[in-house]
Amino acid sequence: MNARTRVSSMLLEFKNFALKGNVVDLAIAVIIGAAFGKIIDSLVKHIIMPFISVIMPGEQSYLAWKWVVNGKEIPYGLFIGEIVNFLIIALALYLFIVKFLGFIMKSKAEEAKAPPAPTRDQELLTEIRDLLRK
Repeated sequence: MNARTRVSSMLLEFKNFALKGNVVDLAIAVIIGAAFGKIIDSLVKHIIMPFISVIMPGEQSYLAWKWVVNGKEIPYGLFIGEIVNFLIIALALYLFIVKFLGFIMKSKAEEAKAPPAPTRDQELLTEIRDLLRK
């Protein structure tokens, strides 16, 4: 096999891999997830944490919360903000995936599991079939 054929074969295999539905769906999910993360990050940084800094004693916002050890600043307020950010994202994902999608999947499973009751005609046909088998 010459080099051109190998390169062409490899490009064809890559195209088949990269353009599969699962890969494209995954890429879309990652992009939407990143956008969702930015929305949650903004919610935490611009609404929740400033609200917490109003409730907590002190004149500075959570961004200024820090310890000073040997002249070095340790900004624990930023760390608390990231923890709150993570908890809100985890809660949102839990509510969406476990509760919302779980409810939808459960409803679909119940619909598929419970076939409709047979009609009178179907019952009669079943009886006739059984009688013919005997």
